[in-house]
Amino acid sequence: MADRFIEVSLDKRGVRCTAKLLDDRAPVTCAAVWDALPLGGDVYHAKYARNEIYALVPPFAPEEPPLENPTITPIPGDLCYFTFTDTQLATSSYGYEAAAERQGGKAAHAERATVVDLALFYERNNLLINGDAGWVPGIVWGSVVDGLDRMADACQDLWRAGALGETLSFRRA
Repeated sequence: MADRFIEVSLDKRGVRCTAKLLDDRAPVTCAAVWDALPLGGDVYHAKYARNEIYALVPPFAPEEPPLENPTITPIPGDLCYFTFTDTQLATSSYGYEAAAERQGGKAAHAERATVVDLALFYERNNLLINGDAGWVPGIVWGSVVDGLDRMADACQDLWRAGALGETLSFRRA
């Protein structure tokens, strides 16, 4: 299979980077993401994981990918995939509660609402532990190959200046 690439962007800030899909390490996740592109939404900056930005999107895979190529210590440039229900990380500041409600939430469905978290890690010293849930392994499905320095600067600005009105987008390159 030929290498596949995507563009990851902070749209309001006009910053983009290019990532290579890790088809050899996470084939099910890569196929699901690739087939669903473009994806994106409001951007959030992590609290516990440190140097992470993420967008929450409705589930898009026919079946949720298995935990392939897992990590709890992502490195700069890693793209990670997580799936959460509305009860796993219910603190509204994470954005999961609002994303679950937009999908119909508990009132519309007997089953729990699910949200997919697509994340970009832009600096080192990350640890996927959450005060509400403990260890949170993610699937590493892509790696930034160009533009990480510009993206890291924009992520630092997002941390300092705020994320309001900013979106994180993933599309085919």
